Amino acid sequence: MTDAKMPVGAGGQTPEVPRSVFITGANGFIGKALLKRYKALGAQVRGMDLFADPENDVVAGDLTQPQRWSEHAKGCDLFINTAAVVSLAAPWKLYREVSVQGVRNCLNVAIAGGAKRFVQISSIAALGWQYPELADESCDVVIGDHYRYGVAKGASEHVVLASHAAGEIDCTIVRPGDVYGPGSRAWLVEPLKMAKAGALMLPNGGKGIFTPVYVDDLLDGIMLAAGLDQARGHIFHLSSSSPTTCKEFFANHWRWAGRAGAPRTMPLSVAAALTRLIWKFNQLLKIDSEITPDTMYMFARTGDISIAKAQRLLGYEPKVSLSEGLRRSEEWLRVTGQITT
Repeated sequence: MTDAKMPVGAGGQTPEVPRSVFITGANGFIGKALLKRYKALGAQVRGMDLFADPENDVVAGDLTQPQRWSEHAKGCDLFINTAAVVSLAAPWKLYREVSVQGVRNCLNVAIAGGAKRFVQISSIAALGWQYPELADESCDVVIGDHYRYGVAKGASEHVVLASHAAGEIDCTIVRPGDVYGPGSRAWLVEPLKMAKAGALMLPNGGKGIFTPVYVDDLLDGIMLAAGLDQARGHIFHLSSSSPTTCKEFFANHWRWAGRAGAPRTMPLSVAAALTRLIWKFNQLLKIDSEITPDTMYMFARTGDISIAKAQRLLGYEPKVSLSEGLRRSEEWLRVTGQITT
C-alpha cells in the first residue's frame, strides 16, 4: 500500500489515476520524478531514454528513431513527452531533428499505441527573454536566429497543437518555469560547478527575472493538466507564485561554493559579446559548454510569467516556498557530496 495521492486542485479538481503511462526522457530530472510519482499511485509506468533502466521498465532509444521503442509504448492511456535537447548551445539541425520531427514521431507513436492524452513538456523559454510582466499563454512565442532553445520549444508546441486541432489525439502543453530541486542538473549542479570555478557570471547586475518552481509543485501541475478534461487543447504556465532575481537565486550557489558576496556581473552587451567569443572558441576545440550568448539572454529576462490560467482551470497552487525549496536542495547537495564547505 502507498500513501501517495493524486493532487487536488484548489476547487476540488481531482484527476483519476491513469491505468498506464508512458514517459519519454524517463531517466531525466522531470521524467524520473514523474515516473516515481505515477508508480507510487499504482499506475503501470513504462518509458524510454537514451539509456535503458530495466528496473523501471525504461528502454533505450531516442525521439529520432521511434521504431526502436514504439512497441514498448503500446497500450498506454497517457503519453508524456519530457525528452528534448536540453541545451542553449546545440546546432539548429539537432533542435529540428529532436524538438520538431522527434515530437511528431512521439505523436505518431502515441496515436498508434492507443493513448488517450498526449502531454508535451515545453518551457517558458518559448516566450523568449523579452516579454511583458506577467506574460500569459497568449503571448507570442520567440522566433529568429537567436535563443535557439526557445525557438525550438515554440516549434514543438506548434506540432502538438496542430495534432490536437486535427483531432488526432487530445493534447495538453505545459510550460514550466525554472524547475529546481534535488537532482536538478540545470539549476543546481551546473551552476554550482561554475560557482566553484569562479566562472558563474550574470548580466545587468543580476536583475534578470528568475521564475523558480520546485519539482514537487511542477509534478502536481503536470498531473492536473494531464488528467483533467478541461486541460485538453490548452497551454499552461506552471511556476511559483512569485519570481526572484537571478542575483538572489544564484547567490546561494556562490555561498555553497564557499565564496563571499554574489556572482560577478557585467552589462548584457558585454556579457553576450564575451560569451560569443568563448562559444566560438569552444566550438573550434569541440568542447561542450553552455557558456553562450543565449545563456546571458536567459539570465536577463525582463518579466515574470502568469500562472493565473493554471490556477483558474486546474486549481494549481504551488506549495513549496523558495526558502524551503532551497533548503531541501542544499541538503541534497550536501548528502551527495557536492557541497563540502
